[in-house]
Amino acid sequence: MSHVHANARFVPLGIAVLTVSDTRGFDRDGSGDLLSERLSEAGHALVDRRIVPDDIYRIRAVVSKWVVRDDVQVILVNGGTGFTVRDTTPEALVPLFDRAIDGYGELFRQLSFDSIGPSTVQSRAVGGVANRTLIFAMPGSPKACATAWDGILASQLDARTRPCNFVAMVLPEQHCCESRSVESVPNHGQGVRA
Repeated sequence: MSHVHANARFVPLGIAVLTVSDTRGFDRDGSGDLLSERLSEAGHALVDRRIVPDDIYRIRAVVSKWVVRDDVQVILVNGGTGFTVRDTTPEALVPLFDRAIDGYGELFRQLSFDSIGPSTVQSRAVGGVANRTLIFAMPGSPKACATAWDGILASQLDARTRPCNFVAMVLPEQHCCESRSVESVPNHGQGVRA
């Protein structure tokens, strides 16, 4: 079980929020509102927020622009992770990943099982890293976004969480995993971002 290390310091991250929806605008984006509020309350910075229709290329275009920005370390995508014909978020994101974070989707489904039971198998929540930018996609309901943030992301985006967290992946000067040092990570520091 993870815990917050007493001597570690909090490191704020730049986070962008993308809502994938064919019907919602900012006036009805409860999921985007929830994620924006939670990340701000945690001490991170909301650096951009958008809504796009559920279209592979429009989703990919926004995320591709964000992964090359120096002020964006994390992208949170809500919506479009189900099994309908219009749910294309995983197809848009997975080709962008340099490395998948398989455990994110696995843990999300485990946590959501307590709320929705076997229906959780229809969630295609995915996570990955592209150009040292973390990308996490989750279902578009506020409850699902709360499950992802409260149960996984809040602690994993906190440099104080031990034994490991994701901060060292996006800010290499941070040493955030007790089980391995930054110097032992293969290809550490290589990539496009300056």
